[in-house]
Order: sequence, then structure tokens, then C-alpha cells
Amino acid sequence: MNTDLSFITNEENQSLKKRFEVLIKDASFFDCLVGYFYSSGFHAIYPSLENTVKIRILIGISTSRQTFEMMGKANKPTQQAFDFSHAEAKQEVENLVQNEMAESEDNRNVESGVHKFIEWIRNSKLEIRAYPSQNIHAKLYIMTFKEGDRDTGRVITGSSNFTQAGLVDNIEFNVELKNRSDYDFAKDKFEELWRNAVDVSEKYVRTIQDKTWLTQNITPYQMYLKFLYEYFKDELSQTDEVFIKYLPQEFKKLEYQEQAVLNAKKILLEYGGVFISDVVGLGKTYISAMLAGQLDGRTLIIAPPVLLE
Repeated sequence: MNTDLSFITNEENQSLKKRFEVLIKDASFFDCLVGYFYSSGFHAIYPSLENTVKIRILIGISTSRQTFEMMGKANKPTQQAFDFSHAEAKQEVENLVQNEMAESEDNRNVESGVHKFIEWIRNSKLEIRAYPSQNIHAKLYIMTFKEGDRDTGRVITGSSNFTQAGLVDNIEFNVELKNRSDYDFAKDKFEELWRNAVDVSEKYVRTIQDKTWLTQNITPYQMYLKFLYEYFKDELSQTDEVFIKYLPQEFKKLEYQEQAVLNAKKILLEYGGVFISDVVGLGKTYISAMLAGQLDGRTLIIAPPVLLE
């Protein structure tokens, strides 16, 4: 199979990830300029970067919706440059990292990739900066080979962001440039942008370690809350309502009783039966009656005579 393709579309087993695996293993330096970078997808290629001396990642910072609306109200052209301060750029990166990790898969591959990312930041192998302007929207990857290799380096540019989707899943359109003049132009432009960017490496590490699910500072109480959420998350997301046709006068609707009805109905439909049991006075009779009202078909009630009086 020919692995030296000029165009890379992620089709027919010719993904950008696979092309990176071929090129990066021989690269001393790897620079990338992207609009979106997801560190939780970093595990997709980091094994190929083990022998790389230096990795630099430059990301664009987009304006928030609020900023965009403010610019519109001021009748400013939407293409006009809007620069964040260094503090604002770092805060925006913190928000992006938190949102990314909140939506990422909770698995060992993601965790190992993020830990490797942090390890390389700590030992200065990897550096990440943010360009404080919304106008940057490039996707550029520069690989500089070891001295004496086939040539100075290669450039890949196109539609792929440095994400799992951009590297593998999406149909993309990228081109590999091999001419020295293309490499020199891309490298010079990257260096220019890099000099004007904000170092967010430490902000990234602190955000991961203090404000995401990868933090090591978890109290027993927080662990308990997490357990409760995982155990009851299906019930918490229920949107059904309890339909009640007949109610006694002055009946007081209680949320915990309605929740019990919904849970009992779920168990009944799944297993074909349900027990409703609790201490005296919490409304088991009402809960049972309301549950019967949610079900189709005839209802048989077996009760002590005192309830019929």
C-alpha cells in the first residue's frame, strides 16, 4: 500500500493519524497551529511522539457569543480583529479545557493521554500557547526531521483540527507539502505567531489537576456525591410526569412520592413486578394508588377491611 500520499482525506484507511505515525517518528520537532485542540484525543498519536525532542502547539482563541453580540450592537464588522488580554486568553483556555474534559469519555486511554500531555509540559518537551485573536483559523502541522534525514521537513495543511474527529473520524481534505520553500514559509509564519502568543501551559496543567475529573484532590464527600449521581442519574434525567385523575380533598402533592411512583413504574415495566415498602406514614398507600393510575388495564386491590371503612 502506498503511504506517501499528497492528499489525506481519512478515507480508505488513509487517515491523518496514520500519516502522522509515519512522519512524526522521524521528526525532531513537531509544531502545530490549530483552531481546536482536544488533549483528550492526544492519546491517538502520542506514542509516535515519544522520540520527538520538542512539541509546540498553538491554538486560536475564538470570541465568545457575548463578545460577538456586543460587536454587532456596536456596528463593528464581524471580521475585525478582536484581541484578548493575556489574562482573558488564559481564562478562555481554562474554560475550553473544563468543557472538553466534561464531555470527554471517562476511560483509561483518555486519562493516560492527558497524563502524558502533562508530563511532557512539566519536563518542557511540550509547550502550548494561545493566540489571543479570533481571526486565526488555520490548521497547520510542521514536522522538522533529524539532521541528515531525507529533507528538512514536511508540512501538512488542510481542514483537520488536532482532534480525534480531525485525525480519524471525519472526512477531511489535507495536503502534504514537501518542497523546501513551502516548509520555510510555514515555519517562518509559525514562529511569528508563536512569538505573539500567550503561554498557557501552566494554566492547562492547573485546570486539569484542579477543575476536572482527573483531579487527585477528591474528598470523601465529593466521592459520595459522585456515587449518588452515577447510581441515580437515570432517575434524575426522567422527564415523565405523574398523571393523577382522582385525588382526595386537600391532598398534598409531595415530590418524593411522585418520584417513587416514577421509579416503581420503571421497575415494574422492566421486571414485571415491584415492591413498595417504607416506614409508617410516608404514603405507601397513596404511592400505590397513584402507580395504579399510571398503568393500563384492570386493577385488583387486596386490602384490609379498615381501608374500606
